[in-house]
Amino acid sequence: MKRSLLVLLSCCLFVTGSLSTTSAADLPNVIVILADDLGYGDLSSFGATDLESPHIDQLVADGMKFTNFYANCPVCSPTRAALLSGRYQDMVGVQGVIRTHADNSWGYLTEDAILLPELLKHAGYHSAIVGKWHLGLESPNTPIERGFDHFHGFLGDMMDDYYNHRRHGINYMYHDLKEIDPPGHATDLFTDWSIDYIKSRKGKEQPFLLYLAYNAPHTPIQPPREWFNKVKAREPGIDEKRAKLVALIEHMDDGVGKVMAALKETGMDKNTLIIFTSDNGGQLSVGANNGPLRDGKQSVYEGGLKVPGVAVWPGEIKPGSETDFRVMSMDIYATIADVTGLPQPAENEGRSFLPTLLGKTQTPLRNMMFFRRREGGTRYGGKTIEAVIRGEWKLLQNSPFEPQELYNLKEDPQEENNLAEKNRKVFNDLAAEQRRQLQQYGTVPWQKPLP
Repeated sequence: MKRSLLVLLSCCLFVTGSLSTTSAADLPNVIVILADDLGYGDLSSFGATDLESPHIDQLVADGMKFTNFYANCPVCSPTRAALLSGRYQDMVGVQGVIRTHADNSWGYLTEDAILLPELLKHAGYHSAIVGKWHLGLESPNTPIERGFDHFHGFLGDMMDDYYNHRRHGINYMYHDLKEIDPPGHATDLFTDWSIDYIKSRKGKEQPFLLYLAYNAPHTPIQPPREWFNKVKAREPGIDEKRAKLVALIEHMDDGVGKVMAALKETGMDKNTLIIFTSDNGGQLSVGANNGPLRDGKQSVYEGGLKVPGVAVWPGEIKPGSETDFRVMSMDIYATIADVTGLPQPAENEGRSFLPTLLGKTQTPLRNMMFFRRREGGTRYGGKTIEAVIRGEWKLLQNSPFEPQELYNLKEDPQEENNLAEKNRKVFNDLAAEQRRQLQQYGTVPWQKPLP
């Protein structure tokens, strides 16, 4: 089926609601900032004591802090697919990390996934992505071909070097559809390009979506030397590995501050919704801090899934507010759709948390939260790991070769007391729910279609 027809059909299958009669000029701009591997405890506003993040902390002070914000997956591509599609990542073909080499790539974004920028066109939005894409390395799965009007960033997964922007010797840096080779640290480039985009929208009636996806603080942990020196001077006795990561995060935080300053300078700050979060938890092996949570990136323990979350919208979100309401990455899509008056496609699993942002009481978005990741190598063998949360109960499997574990998150938030043998009823109930979910995932291909 041709994509244009798929889009048309999807737009006819909206959930209940009707298009807003508000003109495009009255709709808010939207900026979604996604950090890469930022740990739950790696902001000073989320508990870090050896790190200074004044600009993201200011977002926290200006808006709402989420203490129960869950990434859809403990690794990169799947969470990004969920965020931009409003669906469980498996339902759009991205079960694991999309990589350069086919024998170690574990997802392929489906043709029929209606990404957020494509949806927002129906409300008159201009959409841009600056930074890391990681949902496809070639046509037809590039940002411009999947709905964005502007792309200035990196197609691939991690960079082997923050200054030469290569992966496996391949240059994945692009401006729209053109390969580019700019000098400079990637964080600085993404900050500068975001500022350029914001300034280009000044005076235009058309609202915009800016999706700013930093590579930082993903490996390699390569902060600019002056930022590393500043951390070492301020934090006597800090471990060198930790100091490098702190410096990389603080450098990114400075970039966020510059982007916010540009927004204010253009006078568009009062009519812009800003959402900041991370694609997964921090990587412990490079010194990340996931606060009191168990484990980190790659793991479906809480440290791999729970991430910082902040939302700011002047005049709408109460400054300094905080919520323990549970949301997931894919709910960002539904929330932005709700803000703009656009019902999302009926098949989407994401749900709007706009009432919570506005200070209203809201029932839980779902009875169960599902998490899944496919990976290769001898540790995973191309198989998957999963977790499901229902209320205070969590069933998980962190290795495809180990038994499932059961935890009560309310009584045991550090996931130390495995109740799999002591509470077989809950174990069996959650395992059955998980199997039903996995059967749905089995209907969607996750490899590139054959020609």
